[in-house]
Amino acid sequence: MGQEMSNAVHIVDDDPAVRHTIATILRVAGFSPHQYATADELLGTIDSLEPGCIITDVNMPGLSGIELLLSLKESGVELPVIVISGQADIPMAVEAIKAGAVEFLEKPLHSDTLRAVVQGAALRHTPTPVDETIHYVRIVESLTRRQREVLVGILDGQPNKIIAYQLGLSIRTVEAYRAAIMERTRARNLSELVRMGIKAGL
Repeated sequence: MGQEMSNAVHIVDDDPAVRHTIATILRVAGFSPHQYATADELLGTIDSLEPGCIITDVNMPGLSGIELLLSLKESGVELPVIVISGQADIPMAVEAIKAGAVEFLEKPLHSDTLRAVVQGAALRHTPTPVDETIHYVRIVESLTRRQREVLVGILDGQPNKIIAYQLGLSIRTVEAYRAAIMERTRARNLSELVRMGIKAGL
């Protein structure tokens, strides 16, 4: 029932080829894509946006994807937002998730991943369900003290050598901790790990 009411996907990207590719993938999957070249273009239709979710690039002329996120929040729009970027890094992912993004994906986008993420986002009633937050807290609490310290360094966008220096470890040991953290949390990628850590309150 929720899926039927929330099949609209609003795609914001200044690259028409990217918009077309995303729209094609999602249309085949049963979604109803709507395309916008700029954040301002989407904001201009804010009073009539169909329920669903929003996919926005980070770097665009005019308002950035992060600024769009903040504008939507200020306007009381609660549609889940997926942020995408061709120049992704950890600090950018952290900024997007802190601003309210439900996911952060790096270009080029993989069809299966995109469909799965949009499917999950379109069914959300709020960006961060309470039970999901509790789940993330429990996962982070299952880490060892040292693993949590390394995770905090990752969330700060620090490279392995800086984390190693601050914690008095070797770079190889930090790499081993990062691998152990990914395995323990079952995060599919760094963006998911970042979201998990931020939502858990780190």
